[in-house]
Amino acid sequence: MGEAQKLMIAVVGVFVVGFLMVGASKEQSNEEKEAASQIRSLVAMQEMANLKCPKLIENKTGTQVYFPSKTDTDKTTYVTMEWIGEKDSNFKTASCTLHLSLGGVSRLVIDDKVLIDKKI
Repeated sequence: MGEAQKLMIAVVGVFVVGFLMVGASKEQSNEEKEAASQIRSLVAMQEMANLKCPKLIENKTGTQVYFPSKTDTDKTTYVTMEWIGEKDSNFKTASCTLHLSLGGVSRLVIDDKVLIDKKI
């Protein structure tokens, strides 16, 4: 074998080893896949709550809300968002709970008055 052939084989070998290393590093363990799935689920639940709850509160009170003052979640099944009304608001407090299993708002409480209460 000539020097040129040896050099070409060495270059091809380096590329093969590089591809194998990149491929091996991209494999995820089951724990990593589960954690990524949990994060995607939480983000989807938060997005849904951020779309539905403010619209419901505005429909019921006439006051538009933006950012909740408090958020509570178990990170897998529900998210509860709470707002405190300002001076010019038509409410003092509002609480909205979204359950992932229902795919929508399961509980809406405005000024201690329960407006929506769906059982799971």
